[in-house]
Amino acid sequence: QVQLVESGGGLVQPGDSLRLSCVASGSAFTGSPFSNYRIRWFRQTPGKQREIVASISTFSANVADSVKDRFTISKDNAKNTVYLQMNSLEPEDTSVYYCNAQALRTGTEYWGRGTQVTVSS
Repeated sequence: QVQLVESGGGLVQPGDSLRLSCVASGSAFTGSPFSNYRIRWFRQTPGKQREIVASISTFSANVADSVKDRFTISKDNAKNTVYLQMNSLEPEDTSVYYCNAQALRTGTEYWGRGTQVTVSS
């Protein structure tokens, strides 16, 4: 089993920065867990399709074109944590951000409960 807990969201003004964290735990996350999973950040806004924001695995890190100049994804294997650094936030970034872990071998996915990001003046 895998548990994912997101944190770091909040209410900020346009131009501000936030760093979201996704902490992974569970029986599957022992040893070198991130080698077996792709961790992704999605965001979901009411009335809009869920959007993938960034992903990271042992071999690659990718950020969606729509945010690549402002967002970066990174991980700390020792802490079983993936970060999403969001700079120059815009009102359009307002959304609930979800962490997702996908097992590379089976494709099984796990989701966190999300963290709200609101960008407003």
